[in-house]
Amino acid sequence: MKKKYNVAVVGATGAVGNEMIRILEERKFPVNRIKLLASDRSAGSTLSFKKKAVKVEVLTEDSFEDIDVGLFSAGGSVSKKFAPIAAKAGCIVIDNTSAFRMEPDIPLVVPEVNPHAIAQYKNRNIIANPNCSTIQMVVVLKPLHDEYVIKRVVVSTYQAVSGTGKLAIDELMNQTKSLFNFQKIECNVYPHQIAFNCLPHIDVFLDNGYTKEEIKMIDETKKIMEDDSIKVTATTVRVPVFSCHSESINIETKKEIAPEKARDILAGSPGVVVIDDPGKERYPLAVTATGKNETFVGRIRKDESVKNGLNMWVVADNLRKGAALNAVQIAEVLVSRYL
Repeated sequence: MKKKYNVAVVGATGAVGNEMIRILEERKFPVNRIKLLASDRSAGSTLSFKKKAVKVEVLTEDSFEDIDVGLFSAGGSVSKKFAPIAAKAGCIVIDNTSAFRMEPDIPLVVPEVNPHAIAQYKNRNIIANPNCSTIQMVVVLKPLHDEYVIKRVVVSTYQAVSGTGKLAIDELMNQTKSLFNFQKIECNVYPHQIAFNCLPHIDVFLDNGYTKEEIKMIDETKKIMEDDSIKVTATTVRVPVFSCHSESINIETKKEIAPEKARDILAGSPGVVVIDDPGKERYPLAVTATGKNETFVGRIRKDESVKNGLNMWVVADNLRKGAALNAVQIAEVLVSRYL
């Protein structure tokens, strides 16, 4: 009989937490008992799991007794406090925040790229889930790197407001309504209007002029790909889209790679779908990637400005593959290979 596990979802009432619950059910993860945890203001509400109402409980230091796997998505400060407590109680934490990603003894995992790294969970009983925009990029880069060796990556992202959370979704919706009704708009989540606008500003600015989000993409890519020699630069932009992150990616490889060969490699890669027929106006779109588990790639073409350069356009659902799905996939590998 297949073993089942007690699972906790921390931040269960948030956008990513909701998605985690939904994906655990969709993928038939072997759940024996599920515990839904959130702040005291959400305690007492109920969420559905397998057509049953499950009461949301307050997250406390005693929440992890008899819990085997904990999926965390409640903010970095919550993870920094409670992930070590859960780990000490014997719960294996899969953390969706940036709290532990770059710690050398904690694995940073995208299952299509470096599933073997999950074995390092034994160091501290914590596995880090990467940044949403990093995940979809490395899923596409890894199969190309394995064969042609990527020297440099230049990425510009176009990130949906759902990456900031429900309040940002509401802000985009409310600003749009206000503009159509010739009313004054309010900016509470973002420093500037997001409706019908693009903000080249995700997370805080650092002394070198990059944002923290851009540095995350640079550092996390090297760690996940297990190759510090890859040069990465990023510009991350928030756009007035509700769901799905899009990315313009340029790579330079050691060996020349023909666009046709890149399409063939990616079409056979796990978790990747190639949509690339510009003559018929077929390329990845945020509206078609919404609710999907795969990472979509198209507009694959030679970069005429450098030797061995390639351009591509990559789109994925940031709440699913960029967060909740990747965490559940890590849990699937964990229970199937290591527990």
